[in-house]
Amino acid sequence: VHGDFTLHPISRACCVAFRRSSFGRGMASRKSALLIVDVQNDFLEGGSLAVPDGNEVLPVIHFMRSVYEFDLVVYTQDWHPSDHVSFASNNSMPVFSVKMIDGQEQVMWPAHCVQGTSGALIHDALLPRAGDVVVQKGKNKARDSYSGFQDNDRVAHTELSAVLRDAGITDLYVCGLAMDYCVSYSALDGQAFGFSVTVVTDACRGIDPKGIAAAEEQWRAAGITTAVSTELPLPRARS
Repeated sequence: VHGDFTLHPISRACCVAFRRSSFGRGMASRKSALLIVDVQNDFLEGGSLAVPDGNEVLPVIHFMRSVYEFDLVVYTQDWHPSDHVSFASNNSMPVFSVKMIDGQEQVMWPAHCVQGTSGALIHDALLPRAGDVVVQKGKNKARDSYSGFQDNDRVAHTELSAVLRDAGITDLYVCGLAMDYCVSYSALDGQAFGFSVTVVTDACRGIDPKGIAAAEEQWRAAGITTAVSTELPLPRARS
């Protein structure tokens, strides 16, 4: 039966028209990237700014890398100088207090992810592979940078947007730490910069439940979708 099958001329014409349409071309040209946010030792168990249950994201992210075919995988990496403006110890202020700096609220964090220290390293369980890209952020001592795309004052940008565009990425899947800070800021900026963003919720952990709820509301308002790692609409990796 299959050997004798001939596509009806009308059906054939419809298929050709679909492929030539903007919708058909869009489906064929979509490319995905996995953005792994700040899965660094200082944000994990035993780190100076450990996210509660942060280590639980490690096997989930590993699962996604093993199961799905992403066109690109990008890591963000907090990479602060020792005199960074966000460190409470550099401001003689209590940890987690808030200070106004250049008209913006700045949380006073414990020193974390200092350049060249073990705390700044990406966890051994998720080391970048050949072809992956690492984007460092927070390198300017005078500005904090939650988002992988830009500093918090939205003046200086990282290379992340250019890296994604150069690779032809359309769909961005975001995971990592912390859900209510760097993951959320990166997701919102990604959507604002024209990518279709999905936050993989079971591959994230956050600091504050209220902050997580507020972030989720911002995602909905921005048109960001959420999904769990076992149900991503992506091709499966070849075994």
